[in-house]
Amino acid sequence: MLFNSNTFLLFFALFYLAYLPLRKSVALRNALILLGSLIFYGSWSVPFLGLMVFTASMDFVLALLISRVKSGGYRRLLLIGSLALNLGILGYFKYAGFALELWSDLLSAFHRESTAKVFAVILPVGISFYVFQSIGYVFDVYRGLIPPERNWIKFLSFVSFFPQLVAGPIERAPQLAPQFSVRQEITVPGCAEAIWLLLWGFFKKVVSADNLAPYVDLVFGQETFAPGLYALATVAFGLQIYCDFSGYSDIARGLAKLLGFDIISNFNLPYFSRNLREFWGRWHISLSSWFRDYLYIPLGGNRRGLERTCQNLLAVMVIAGLWHGAGWPFVLWGAWLGLGLVINHLWRAAALPALGWAPSWFVTMLVVFLGWFLFRARSLEQIYTVLCLNGGVAMPFWTWFFVRGVLIFAVPLLLVETIQFLRKDRLWPVKLPFLPQSIFYGALAALVVIYWKQEGTPFIYFQF
Repeated sequence: MLFNSNTFLLFFALFYLAYLPLRKSVALRNALILLGSLIFYGSWSVPFLGLMVFTASMDFVLALLISRVKSGGYRRLLLIGSLALNLGILGYFKYAGFALELWSDLLSAFHRESTAKVFAVILPVGISFYVFQSIGYVFDVYRGLIPPERNWIKFLSFVSFFPQLVAGPIERAPQLAPQFSVRQEITVPGCAEAIWLLLWGFFKKVVSADNLAPYVDLVFGQETFAPGLYALATVAFGLQIYCDFSGYSDIARGLAKLLGFDIISNFNLPYFSRNLREFWGRWHISLSSWFRDYLYIPLGGNRRGLERTCQNLLAVMVIAGLWHGAGWPFVLWGAWLGLGLVINHLWRAAALPALGWAPSWFVTMLVVFLGWFLFRARSLEQIYTVLCLNGGVAMPFWTWFFVRGVLIFAVPLLLVETIQFLRKDRLWPVKLPFLPQSIFYGALAALVVIYWKQEGTPFIYFQF
């Protein structure tokens, strides 16, 4: 059930009609949220719904045990048990086929044949998101940051909260879980913000991302290439994935606000960043901060010297690449951006003079968009062919139509976000006078309706 589908609109309308009269009772509201979330996720797969309920329930029990056990050794064993369960399930669904493929390739290098058959595993939608959210909860209970939740329905509502279930943001228990214990007021300012978030999120997904996708697919699906066209397609993909993912996040926040809940902002104008450190503070913020708090800092962070800090940065980014998918292009993407973070850290450690805003921004975007090429490439062979300029052809006659199409679907986005950046206010449309706001909202809504597809196009991050 996609946000950008008629099916979801009908689902949410019926859900909201039931939600409004029940919202003042915390118990009834949570039960309805859980029921709605189970229906929402079960629309993809009932067996995978059972998997989500099972893993969340196990973490619910393990967190309770961690809070009751006094021995540090047993508490660590329980934490390791949660990690083994969650990462084991995640590893099987995401990496089992890739691991067998690597094993087969390794044996082939020694002229031996593997008896294991490489197979493809269907990936449960959103598994990386809800598993990381559940792991973070157990970690926070282990560290004493929050008390364990003793109400199973309340906890499962937190893990399966449908607005952010399948593509984030990855919520932290101290921020979101307490909201399920109190009455949430639905206010006029909150609804006004929700309307803007929903409208802008749907515009980014339905109008920008979905219409940039065919141009990107056309180029990256070629066997031969024009280097300049690949550069244009990479820029288009960078805009596509941003509109797709941040659009989802905005819709999720808008839906949550209509229910009276606040979830974190997952994007903060990342393409205005002046260095990679700033970029990762603005892009997929929930995942970046998750890796920082639950992996980078436990590895030692920047507390064990310059060399160890650089190793940690590189290791975390390679793992972040693998989190996105089992494939060498993702590993290269993570390693490339990890190397960029290392250079950025060394630059700052050496107290070298900072570049001006424009040069810093240009270099940062160059690194980021080259990374997007690695991310989007179909294979190592395609990466090698393009970067080594092997088999290049002249720019095709339809290049201008490609550029024109990309500009049509990118310029409105860039214009609005430039105003957001300059005004340092991402909610400025909410504060417009009634007439200009109505015209602006009406234009966005008309474009969304024009490009709306009955059952919608899947969001890119559903595959991760």
